[in-house]
Formats: sequence, C-alpha cells, structure tokens
Amino acid sequence: MSDSRIILPSDTPAAESSRRDFLKTSLLGASAMSIMSMLPIGTRSAAWAAGAGAPEKTEVKIGFIPLTDCASVVMASVLGFDKKYGIKIIPSKEASWAAVRDKLVNGELDASHVLYGLIYGVHLGIGGQKKDMAVLMSLNNNGQAITLSNQLKEKGAVDGASLKKLVDSDKRDYTFAQTFPTGTHAMWLYYWLANYGIDPFKDVKTITVPPPQMVANMRVGNMDGFCVGEPWNNRAVADRIGFTANTTQDIWVDHPEKVLGATAEFCQKYPNTARAMVMAILEASKWLDTMANRKKAAETIADKSYVNCPVNIIDERLEGWYDNGNGKKWKDANYMKFYNDGKANFPYLSDGMWFLTQHKRWGLLKTDPDYLGVAKQINRIDIYTDAANALKVPLPKSPMRSSKLIDGKVWDGKDPKAYAASFAIKA
Repeated sequence: MSDSRIILPSDTPAAESSRRDFLKTSLLGASAMSIMSMLPIGTRSAAWAAGAGAPEKTEVKIGFIPLTDCASVVMASVLGFDKKYGIKIIPSKEASWAAVRDKLVNGELDASHVLYGLIYGVHLGIGGQKKDMAVLMSLNNNGQAITLSNQLKEKGAVDGASLKKLVDSDKRDYTFAQTFPTGTHAMWLYYWLANYGIDPFKDVKTITVPPPQMVANMRVGNMDGFCVGEPWNNRAVADRIGFTANTTQDIWVDHPEKVLGATAEFCQKYPNTARAMVMAILEASKWLDTMANRKKAAETIADKSYVNCPVNIIDERLEGWYDNGNGKKWKDANYMKFYNDGKANFPYLSDGMWFLTQHKRWGLLKTDPDYLGVAKQINRIDIYTDAANALKVPLPKSPMRSSKLIDGKVWDGKDPKAYAASFAIKA
C-alpha cells in the first residue's frame, strides 16, 4: 500500500492547522486534511467532501495544441475513460498558446492541455488579461528539446559551448524561437542559452512561434534554433533541416511540463467535474506509461484531427528512441513520462514556484511575488488528491521536491527569492 501522506512546509501556518485538524477528525484521512489546510479560505467551500458528488457538467471541452504530450487528454476521450466518471471530453485542437489562453479566460474552453508557466502568467496578469487560474494536475515530465539549424552545424555550432563561440566570433543577428513568453519552452531555451553564457535578450533575438509552425519557419531560414515539444524536434531531424542539441531532460530530469489548466472560477462552479476530468486523464496517463501502448497512442494522435504528423516520427521519441541528427542515437531513460506511479501528475508547489523564479529572473515580474502563496492559490492539490485517492494513485509525502539542473544549481523551493537572484545572467 502506498504512503499517501503529504507533509506541508513546516514554516507555514497551514502546516500547524493541518496537524491540529488531523487530531480532531479521521473522516478525510491525513492527505486530504493536509491539503484542505493549504487552500486559501475562499476556495475551501468549493472542495467536495470525501470525493462524493456527480459531475455538475457532463460535457467538457478541453483544448490542446498539436504536440505529443496532448496524448493523455486525447486518449482519455478516445478510450472512453471519461465515461467511467460521468463526463464526455471533447478535445479541441487550438492554433496557438495565445488562443488557448484567450479561450480559457473567456470560457470557450472548460480546461486545456497547457504550458505550466502560461497558467501562472495569466494568474499574475503577465502578458494578457489577469484571471485567477488553476492547475489541476501535471500531464507529463520531459520530452521537449532544443533544435539548432543545420546551417549552425556547418559553422561548428553543435552544442551550447560551440554555439557560444560562434555567437561571439561571427557577429550577426541570431534568432531563436519559443512557443509562449511565460511558457515552459521559453524558460528551457533561456536557461539553456544562459548556462553557456549566452544572454537570451542581449546576445540573440528570441521570437514566439506556435509549435506546429516551428519546422516550416526553420526550413525557410527564419530562425537558427527553437525549443518546442515533440514531435517537432524529431520532425526537423527527419526533414534534415535541424538537429537536437539538447533534450529538456538534459536541462532538468523529470521537469514539469504541460498541465491540465482551468480557471479558478470553473473549479469553484464545477468541482466534481474538475475531479472527474483529473480521474479520466489519470487513467489515460497510466495507460500511456505502459510502453506496449505507446505505438497505439502514436497511431491515434498522428491523425490530422490531433497532431497531424507521421506515426513513426511521433512514436520514436514517445518510446524513448532518439536520433539527434548529428550522429548520435540512444535509448533515453528519461523519455516523456505521463504517469510514473503518479509522480508525473502531482502538482508540486515547488514546480509552479520555479516558473515564478524564472519570470522574475527575466524581468517578466518586476518584483518578487509571494512565491509559495501564489502556488497554493493556483495548484489545486485538493482536487488532485481526491481524484488520486479514489484511484489509489500514490501521493508524495511533500508538495515540494528537490532537483539539480544542468548548471548544478539545486531547486527545492526553500528560498525562491534568493534563487531567482542567484543567476549571473538575468534581466
């Protein structure tokens, strides 16, 4: 039996409240009580009691961008996991992350497969209309990459270090693309460039391009490199217009990536529906992490109504087989994970806080926010915990985790302000 306790950061009043509550009652169990104590008072009334209650809304429109990591949303619908929990998921293919943002905010989408940092940006009013947002669960870890053009390779730039030498010696405008200013790909790209001494805002130019348009833009010479999710990095290799310089798991093993995002208003109005969505997608996530199922998943999402990409180009990296387009082939132990015994799905507070530190680092936030407070507002661990407990999905002991990134820095969420200020290259 898994240990489903969640231990709160010891320096928060919520932790003490949780301990007192646990002594008073055993109705909800240790995890649920800990989670409830972490919620802002205004959201506690929205949480259902002990997982009871039918979905308030039975048809839900969930957005996605054509990327391999939309698979859990798509497969939850295709395989009928949604029906088990009294809902019907309508996957809605969107053109860009900006479109996802706008449709979530105005209610055209009930939820979406979405960039972690986009949800945090909208919540804080960065780059668009401010709206209280919610992260219901993490959808995947790993599985993105940084692609450089073959023209750079011809000039000797085959990795970060040699790219730095080229940028310093061959002065011209270098252009790199990410997919959304506050999103995951922007943060991986900036972090990777800065790790090799390249300032992403002073030494090179960065632009925003929707994921499915990356390869076409590189083909016509609009960019020297990009960071995006699969299958578009592998597509650049297959089309012989670029090569993989680094995977994002090289930057941070088991890093947070896409989430199931919604507005706080949706969660307040439809808490049981939100739980049902999480349960259906958790089942799909577990199904996807059975390697024997990944070929079927690739065949499904390859359809033009989803990712619209050849099956083999999706399936290769989905199954962990990498060819970087520059002579290296390997089986990556840190391939895209959708479940990983629940570790890929839990909405760790420290994961959300990390994106805030990078938003501050690059000047998207002018002052330090209440890092932990904002993460508690957004990451609906209460909703996730109810769904996970119902499905007997293991829960971690703490909503914080510790990781070492490519530059050797350790991120554990303990001192986010100092961490954000610790980088030599920053805005």
